[in-house]
Amino acid sequence: MNQVNEKPSCDHDATASPPVCSAQVLERAAAILRAAGDPGRLRLLELLAPGERCVTELAELSGDSLPNVSARLRVLRGERLLSRRREGKHQFYALADGHVAELVRGVLEHASEEEH
Repeated sequence: MNQVNEKPSCDHDATASPPVCSAQVLERAAAILRAAGDPGRLRLLELLAPGERCVTELAELSGDSLPNVSARLRVLRGERLLSRRREGKHQFYALADGHVAELVRGVLEHASEEEH
């Protein structure tokens, strides 16, 4: 236990330098978070977490119009959060990779935690 006049310390090594990301990496990360930061786009990411869905299905599940869903998907795809494939007249979307799935899962879990 610390003495009364002694400042509390942490187990962290003050001499170790923290990881430093380049400005380019930070800008890219911020763009990803901005794209995912809209409630409508986040809903689509949540709906895609279990697997691939077509645009029509996403519109039905989200309760939004096809044009709005398409616009949101375009933003998410532009930030490489989604992959897309065409089958006939249908467009199918999926989360781009496990990093995106983990990001969505983590942020939704964090947001749903009760405050302590």
